[in-house]
Amino acid sequence: MSATIVPAVTTDGRPVQILREDSTQSKGSAARRNNIQAGLMIAAIVRSSLGPRGMDKMLVSRESVITITNDGATMLKEMNVQHPAAKMLIEVSKATDTTVGDGTTSAVVLAGALLEKADELLKMGLHPVVIVSGFSRAAKKAAEAMEEAAFTVPRHDRAALVEVARTSMQTKVVAGHAAALAEMVADAVLHVAQEKDGKYLVDMKSIKVEKKQGGAISDTTFIRGIVLDQKIVHPNMPRRIEKARIAILNVAFKIESTKFNSMITIRDATKLTKFLDEEVKMLRDMVEKVKASGATMVICQKEIDDVAQNLLARAGILAVQKAYEYEMPKISKATGARIVDNFVDLREEDLGYADVVEEKKLDNDRLLFIEGCKDPKAVTILIRGGNKRVIEEGERSIHDALMVAKDVLMEPSLVAGGGAAEAEASYQVEKWSRGLSGREQMAAEKFAEALEQIPIALAENAGMDRIDTAAELRAKHADGGKYYGITSGGKIRDMQKEQVVEPLAVKRQVIFAATEAASMILRVDNIVMMRPTDPHAAKAGMERTPEMNAPPPI
Repeated sequence: MSATIVPAVTTDGRPVQILREDSTQSKGSAARRNNIQAGLMIAAIVRSSLGPRGMDKMLVSRESVITITNDGATMLKEMNVQHPAAKMLIEVSKATDTTVGDGTTSAVVLAGALLEKADELLKMGLHPVVIVSGFSRAAKKAAEAMEEAAFTVPRHDRAALVEVARTSMQTKVVAGHAAALAEMVADAVLHVAQEKDGKYLVDMKSIKVEKKQGGAISDTTFIRGIVLDQKIVHPNMPRRIEKARIAILNVAFKIESTKFNSMITIRDATKLTKFLDEEVKMLRDMVEKVKASGATMVICQKEIDDVAQNLLARAGILAVQKAYEYEMPKISKATGARIVDNFVDLREEDLGYADVVEEKKLDNDRLLFIEGCKDPKAVTILIRGGNKRVIEEGERSIHDALMVAKDVLMEPSLVAGGGAAEAEASYQVEKWSRGLSGREQMAAEKFAEALEQIPIALAENAGMDRIDTAAELRAKHADGGKYYGITSGGKIRDMQKEQVVEPLAVKRQVIFAATEAASMILRVDNIVMMRPTDPHAAKAGMERTPEMNAPPPI
């Protein structure tokens, strides 16, 4: 007995309106094709930025703010993308950047390649659910292949951290200084790393990245301590202190006002003098507390009274006031000082230490350097550069390098870079897919082809022929050369010997993030868009045209 479809109509035969009149919907293959095309366009934008020979993008906002970068996460974040499917790929990039700090461009390129291969399978008649299932199984196999090709390094292997950081920065604007910067990144991560329950934790907030325009990238320095963008409060205070004993105060160096409105009437001049002397005595007692503790420097989060400033200067104590609240924990971790909330509680054991505290002039600004801390758990990288855009890109580059170094410290497994890991995973997935049956085999084979797009993109950006490169790379990996990839000079070499390595954690995240994004887009078969009625058209009694209801631009 066949079922009869009854249209939704009212009793008088009029069709039931489910959606608003100004809404549109796209169904089935048309909706899916629209989403796939949006994903392919986003991937095409970032593809040319992949690798050490990748190009930069210039992004100009509506306010004419210019950003020049080849960082995938930054590019996609700054672009005003409207298409919902394109926004999904941007979310993938953001998630990858937040989780592992690198691989954002690779994730988007791989997601685009998966969508392209899925489109081919859809045209062959495969159901989207079958494609998604095949991609999911192939992604797990690809991750396993990368884990088998990975090699383990000691957790505190500084050389490995330097290699990983250098590889990350080879694709950035700071590539010419990657070797020196990688040394700083490795030292910074090792200083703040802490072991807990057999695992290493790295608090990235304990690594302060300070930017100061002037000089060149080569003038960037690593400080075993903290650099403060604060000025010394009194001109008679010392500008340099050696073997400094540092007190950190979260209490005002002044006479606090009462909580309630009050007024004191003084009619006798002698009593006024006595009243003022009493205030000075209270401030002098505060300074004496600091002197008694042995402190030679005071960092105060709140205000320091002018009288107290003068008293501190006479005592030869250097002081800064109104320190930023978010920097107080960093100063404490760097110097070993305890943050004190009351002068009564200040003791010698609460003080921190630094070999040198010195105010230095950088161009037109003055910074306070607290250096040579005994065992700093917070450090600073001071970035220099000729202009604002170079400094900002340098900051992004160092951020990515710090993140990948942290990834290795937490999971000390590396894979060969230059697309070698993807090429090996592609070869292993293709070989594994031969043992499958049914239509999922076709999906797995296409997944292997999509993985191959990463080394092919690197080759294209390096000026190599994509067909010859793909053929030679397949032959190398079929012959057991699992570390062969694309060098910055456009050659196919053993990337482990070239010391081009990347964290396994990054590669695993890229595979799963790209697969999930592509799968989510493929499973969409209906797009319902709610658009506000055009006010001018409504006023004139006009109907919405098909152009008004078109899918949103990317």
